[in-house]
Amino acid sequence: MTESSPLPPSDADFTRLRRENLGTDPLVAFQGWLRHAETNGEMNYPNACTLATVDPDGKPEGRIVLVKGVDDDSVHFYTNYRSAKARSLQATPHAALTFYWDGLGRQVRIRGGVEPLPDEVSDAYFRTRPRLSRLGAWASKQSRGLGSREVLEERLREMKERFGDGEIPRPPHWGGYRLVPLEVEFWAAGDHRLHDRFRFRREAPGEGWVVTRLYP
Repeated sequence: MTESSPLPPSDADFTRLRRENLGTDPLVAFQGWLRHAETNGEMNYPNACTLATVDPDGKPEGRIVLVKGVDDDSVHFYTNYRSAKARSLQATPHAALTFYWDGLGRQVRIRGGVEPLPDEVSDAYFRTRPRLSRLGAWASKQSRGLGSREVLEERLREMKERFGDGEIPRPPHWGGYRLVPLEVEFWAAGDHRLHDRFRFRREAPGEGWVVTRLYP
């Protein structure tokens, strides 16, 4: 196992979590676990996770989101900028992501600061979405009250008429966020609840990671 290849080469090697499996960069290790879940987890949405935030009143809240990108220093997700989660992130720009792959006995927790993605990154991702999903981003007033399903469907019809067969630009109220981790924890299920846990922590982005094995 090399530092640049944290993903074990076979399912047999994926039965216990050892420090050397994780390398020195937790985001590289996380991408390895995510790829493994995508190819071996037999699940519809291996990129689904719980996004936990704090609302403007200081109360915790969580919901499931789909992670749509991971780069060298951040994890990306997308939403309506007028949604409840966006209002929470504006009030408190910190969040936590929790991934759990039950069939693999694996969990990853990521915590850090959150900031909007550059417009060009959100534009590029929006163009990859199915056409109806792009229209839906225009039609939905996410997190606001809705009188009936028929109202939503009527708004979708209006958007279809508005854009016709032409290009659908990204709505100004819709885009991405990047979570820059300060803490990443890897958890692997063990017999008799004697799980393996390793936490990567740093004080600020760009600094080195300190790795600690945790009691289960």
